[in-house]
Amino acid sequence: MAEKPPEPEEDREKRRRQFSGRVEQKEQRKIEARRREGQGIWFGLGMMGIVGWSVAIPAVIGALVGQWIDRTWPSSVSWTLMFLFVGVVVGAATAWFWVKKESSDE
Repeated sequence: MAEKPPEPEEDREKRRRQFSGRVEQKEQRKIEARRREGQGIWFGLGMMGIVGWSVAIPAVIGALVGQWIDRTWPSSVSWTLMFLFVGVVVGAATAWFWVKKESSDE
């Protein structure tokens, strides 16, 4: 069996730096996991509540405003459905904002 030729110093140094980088990434993940240790089921339930209410409230407000417009100024267009849709879109955007904010804080 033939012996491998010695590895050039720059290749060894490159492998050391890659290894150090991988170790550093794993260390950062462990630090983040320890920091988030207290965020268990209650954190998840709280996030579900934030997302739910941030969609439900604008949708209900939109439906109520649309219903008021339909009663006040009757037309062939259903303003209730239009404003309900707008409320859901606004609520979904708000929920997306909150989830994105919470994800970036972690």
